[in-house]
Amino acid sequence: MDSEKSSRRGFMKKGALSAAAITIVPNTVLSQPGRTAPSDKLDIAAVGVGGRGGDDLRSAESENIVALCDVDDRSAARSFSRFPKAKRYKDFRVMFDEIPNEFDAVIVATPDHCHSVVSSQVLQHKKHLYSEKPLCHSIYETRFITEAARKAGVITQMGNQGHSSDEIRMLCEWIEDGVVGEIREVYAWSDRPVGGDPWSDFMVKARPKDTPPVPSELDWDLWLGPAQYRPYHPDYCPTTWRSWIAFGTGAIGDMGCHIMDPAFWALSLGAPEYVEATSTHYEEAVSSETYPRAAIVRYHFPARNGRPPVNLTWSDGRLLPPIPADYINGKKLGGNGAMFVGEKGVILHGSHGAGGLRLEPESLNREYKRPPAKIPRVPGGQGGHMQDWIRACKDGKPSSASFEYGGPLTEMALLGVLAMQVKDERLYWDEAKCEIKNNDRANRIVKPEFREGWTL
Repeated sequence: MDSEKSSRRGFMKKGALSAAAITIVPNTVLSQPGRTAPSDKLDIAAVGVGGRGGDDLRSAESENIVALCDVDDRSAARSFSRFPKAKRYKDFRVMFDEIPNEFDAVIVATPDHCHSVVSSQVLQHKKHLYSEKPLCHSIYETRFITEAARKAGVITQMGNQGHSSDEIRMLCEWIEDGVVGEIREVYAWSDRPVGGDPWSDFMVKARPKDTPPVPSELDWDLWLGPAQYRPYHPDYCPTTWRSWIAFGTGAIGDMGCHIMDPAFWALSLGAPEYVEATSTHYEEAVSSETYPRAAIVRYHFPARNGRPPVNLTWSDGRLLPPIPADYINGKKLGGNGAMFVGEKGVILHGSHGAGGLRLEPESLNREYKRPPAKIPRVPGGQGGHMQDWIRACKDGKPSSASFEYGGPLTEMALLGVLAMQVKDERLYWDEAKCEIKNNDRANRIVKPEFREGWTL
């Protein structure tokens, strides 16, 4: 993508449309070339149906699940059993070749490094698309897919479920109401990668040298997809791929699109001016392969639309931010969350921007008269995120977290991933050109090379 194509129109559209009642779907909404007029159910294919993909399918089981694609029969076994009538595939490209007119929409929940190649195929066929976060593995891929979705004109949704919650909307309304005054500092943190599945066996190590046999249930070449070839090893999959730079995006790629989402929306952050990071990494053989046990990433966002500049600090690996004693006295912070520091107090929320939403000090919390709801709520809140996409596919109205929003949010998170790899250096970001202004090595991370035979 050249620099002219990589510039973007404004993307922040506050609010989300509430779901409409669904009965019979208009022919103009779902019909694809070669398809008959649809009924009131969406025909869905899914790529990556183990783990998170299995959870997504359970959220979508009100619809017709017509095809399941996964390179690993071990991970996919439960979904295969749950939807026995669905056609099965290992290669998503074969699925599109054989039955392109048998589904209206696709759920993508592969490991991060394959998101973009699958999503690109979906969008080329003009199918509605739900993709797990982060939207892609690299910033360039994210920009490409965001543009492709815009051109395709289909309904998209990123799997940052908290964006559909009531709490994130309340937070936006409180900040717009000025409850804590101007906000210039935000802290976001996560206990990942130390705590919680699939991080219980998180890898911080050099690339393994032994080459055990590939399990018969796994197509290793397809699992690698666009990633550069390396021999199979159980350290990579099925659960620990997030640890590896070649396949995942670490704690900030996993949880940043959840935990930094409220700040990104409520403060209209857009793209940062610069980002810098430090981490527990110290050995090149390890830091070139896996993400650190713990890291701190600092973003600086310039003044925008009458709002003051904002410094956002991300920390993971159970590193917690400083606690402003004037506002929070003796209370502990949870394992995942964020804190907005204002002139008159702080706003805190838990993981995904949902749950744990509160004001401090307690006197402010007691005295504050909450404003009326202005941003339309999503039925089901966080738990209705998938159904919100399905509703949008049927009635043609915008979804809660389309790629117009999810793409820039992912870019912000991935700039943090990049800063971890080029740590201890301030990296200046040129959003229009989609490049780092002051570091050539960093730009090779912005746009990594695909393995021969794979392309967007």
